[in-house]
Amino acid sequence: MLLGAFAAHAQTSLSPDRQDFRRPTTIPFPESAPYSREIATLGKMLFFDPRLSKHQNMSCASCHNPSFGWEAPVARAIGAKSRPLSRHTPTVLNQAWSTSFFWDGRAQSLEQQAVGPLTAASEMAASFDLIFTRLSAVPLYRTTFERLFPEEGINKETVLRSLATYERTLVAANAPFDRWVEGDETAISEKAKRGFNLFVGQAGCAACHAGWAFTDGGFYDVGSELVLYAPVLSGDGETGRPKLKVPTLRNISLRAPYTHLGGFQSLEDLIWHYSDAGTSLGLSGRLDSAPFSITAVQVAEIVAFLETLTEEGAPVRAPVLPSN
Repeated sequence: MLLGAFAAHAQTSLSPDRQDFRRPTTIPFPESAPYSREIATLGKMLFFDPRLSKHQNMSCASCHNPSFGWEAPVARAIGAKSRPLSRHTPTVLNQAWSTSFFWDGRAQSLEQQAVGPLTAASEMAASFDLIFTRLSAVPLYRTTFERLFPEEGINKETVLRSLATYERTLVAANAPFDRWVEGDETAISEKAKRGFNLFVGQAGCAACHAGWAFTDGGFYDVGSELVLYAPVLSGDGETGRPKLKVPTLRNISLRAPYTHLGGFQSLEDLIWHYSDAGTSLGLSGRLDSAPFSITAVQVAEIVAFLETLTEEGAPVRAPVLPSN
């Protein structure tokens, strides 16, 4: 959450009210990969199956853990080489509405995004030939792929489509905030309501953390002090200091540590960082606006609001994986 960021943008539009954060009623699926319950179920099995990693010691869920908001509870997850990865694991929640993926937006679909961690030497380090061999040796996988994809069976496209179909179903469940949006005034505290008013008003957070998922999907320069690696291709196709994707804030209380390098252990720390208090400590973090003045009371109110975005649904259960 970037306090005071893009103040000029925020001043050119009316502050949103709570109805602007109403949940959608359907999940968008591309025409090329329409929703199928059976394909999503298959994709869930693949998401949790370590057979998709070279050493069969990690799965997609190793870094995207449902217990931690579909992230990893460390600054940077440990990859195949037992070394920390270059960035904090982003959540896979609410990605059905995204049009670009990874912190820098280099993938244009969930199918394309899945290729990266599956095959990167520093992550799962597999190859598709290895994945095909492993899955084909499992009778249930072999017959399921043949039934769901009769013209293709097990191949790169069907594995990626299955994973992406499941990932599009990963939508943050209803939270107390949603009940408040629908008119239940008792759903959140008065403290949280004041935090919401700060979020959409004085603090300017909603200039970037907009809509029901609390992200505009944009890419912005978050400050040179956070960029500790070489310049990369940014979401707008330019090179230089990275412009990084605005993350969803749904289930944010479960997803510490924060930012693309996992540099902040609490929401309070992150809010202070983007205030004038952070600037006075040498953590400039400014985007294109002057520092935002905030009090300890206001920090607590914003955090109270953010905690109302934590879903109330049942926990996700790992699937029973087929045996060879």
